[in-house]
Amino acid sequence: MRLKLGGRSSTLPWDHRAVAAEASAAFLQLHDSVLDTLGRDIVDGTVPAGTTISADDVAVRFAVSRTVVREVVRVLESLGLLTVRRRVGITVLDSTHWNSLDPLLIRWQLAGPNRAIQLASLSELRSGIEPLAARLAAGRATPEHCGRLTAAVIGMSATSRAANSDAYLAHDSDFHRALLAASGNPLLRSMSDIVVEVLAGRTRHALMPHRADPEAIRLHGVVASSIQAGDAAAAEQAMFEIVTESAKSMPATDWPTAPDPM
Repeated sequence: MRLKLGGRSSTLPWDHRAVAAEASAAFLQLHDSVLDTLGRDIVDGTVPAGTTISADDVAVRFAVSRTVVREVVRVLESLGLLTVRRRVGITVLDSTHWNSLDPLLIRWQLAGPNRAIQLASLSELRSGIEPLAARLAAGRATPEHCGRLTAAVIGMSATSRAANSDAYLAHDSDFHRALLAASGNPLLRSMSDIVVEVLAGRTRHALMPHRADPEAIRLHGVVASSIQAGDAAAAEQAMFEIVTESAKSMPATDWPTAPDPM
């Protein structure tokens, strides 16, 4: 905001746009904090399915406004964790209703007590997605895709002595995003955030070794070079080996009994 002072314009020390931006940032911070805590509580069973939640209780617990609570509930409802019905209120839903492929939900599950089961499930999903993406990429990748894959492998190699670091994670994530994009299939490309959340979860929860397995980096290189050479079979096989070895390095899993079909 500017005022005319003696024929000259002067900027006030405060600006309504800056104030609005600060207020918006504060709202988002509160929103994200409440969303993360309440989401984790539901996913790990602290707030079990069937529980009725009061918006007023949530507002008091987190010392936030009803507006923040309303937005948090809206997000959790979109994820299938809650349902809101007139005269009933807010009810926690069981896991059969959850949007299990949402990266946010994956993050909460990886932070919970059933992390090993979630990692095993995601590994099975990746084994069906990424080898296929590699095979398709061998026939569809552009020079830009090939360049991104090669650069990512070089970055992984350069940071391999700190495979549990954010730097290594960034290069590993770049590789898998580039791979899925190179498939040319928009549905496979849409799985990028899911795969990257798995990679991030392994780093976040100290499941990555300090030093990367040289064989894993070599296989990433094979995928990249095979795609560039147009060798679909070799790219698919190398990617399958990457996903398989990654799954073997995860904690052992006792699978729960599958529910009976309705």
